[in-house]
Amino acid sequence: MKRVLLVVFDSVGIGAMPDAADFLDEGANTLVHAAESVGGLAMPVLGSLGLGNLAAVPGVPPAANPLACFGRMQEASPAKDTVTGHWEIAGLISRRPFALYPDGFPPEIMEPFEKESGFATLYNKAASGTVILDQLGEEQMRTGKLIVYTSADSVFQIAAHEEVVPLPELYRACEVARKILDPFRVARVIARPFVGKPGSFARTYNRKDFCMEPPEATLLDRLTAAGIPVTGVGKIEDIFAGRGIAHSVHTEGNDDGFVKTLDLVKQGRQGLVFVNLVDYDMVFGHRRNAPGYARALEAGDAFVGKLLPMLTPEDTLIITADHGCDPSHVAHTDHTREFVPLLVYSSGLAMGHDLGVRKTFADIAATTLKLFGLKPDLAGVPAL
Repeated sequence: MKRVLLVVFDSVGIGAMPDAADFLDEGANTLVHAAESVGGLAMPVLGSLGLGNLAAVPGVPPAANPLACFGRMQEASPAKDTVTGHWEIAGLISRRPFALYPDGFPPEIMEPFEKESGFATLYNKAASGTVILDQLGEEQMRTGKLIVYTSADSVFQIAAHEEVVPLPELYRACEVARKILDPFRVARVIARPFVGKPGSFARTYNRKDFCMEPPEATLLDRLTAAGIPVTGVGKIEDIFAGRGIAHSVHTEGNDDGFVKTLDLVKQGRQGLVFVNLVDYDMVFGHRRNAPGYARALEAGDAFVGKLLPMLTPEDTLIITADHGCDPSHVAHTDHTREFVPLLVYSSGLAMGHDLGVRKTFADIAATTLKLFGLKPDLAGVPAL
């Protein structure tokens, strides 16, 4: 196989895992609840691949003869965050969850951060990223202090107005935080720049994630060592701290991600093209916008419809997700602990098989290694 396109529909879960109640996620089903919010989805392309064979999705009936292999995957890692999900997709199961700070970060973190970054800070508690701008955006502009906040995920988020704190300075502060937070096992430092005026602040796509390095080898490392190029699209480079990635393509939302992924295929980019489509999670899931989520899913379907005719028999398309973020879940506004879909399409392979329920997301890494003719020596077992 000369090319594998691995596309992560960020947060498109497909039903609560058996331990979902432990994460306050009982009853979650991102895909189905988004579909219900608009009376059914129009997703004929993903439906033809077998998406409707995985769950009772309104508007997406089961395909009599699915064009892809289809299944569901459960997460073996004890978490539901972006980094853990992507690392597991890449063959690294996390046995120990990242650290959480729901009550804010302690002085042993904040004091060196303020000293080394040169910035004073505001807030230092858990918050919604958009609500905190309404509460503190004006004060941030007036004082120049950085808004520091966290969430139910292992994240140290830093918000600042782009006209008050230039992006290079915000990114530098994030790099300072990253070095301080590594021993504390905080998964991500996230730059959250915003623009606008009081009452109409908006976050921008100049967001940048500063992640811990994977503690062990991943699919990306294995492919790079074998001379197979890896291209990351969207926030893939950030999630893997740049490791094992030959090329990185920045995107500004799903629509931009669709266009740039199609362009890479047109250009004949080889190896692994690893794509993250972030808006499902960032714009619609966390904001609990179920109808918006549904329409974004339909746009994703149209994207796949344009992609499929461009693929050769030597190409394999893998579509999945990294966790859930149910837009109608009432308990919280965070990620949800869900199964994720697995669709594998190649006109050069026997298709239409039910892959069942996979025990780990890492089966994608094992499958990809096998497709490239390499030994699947990471976690997981090949699905094909």
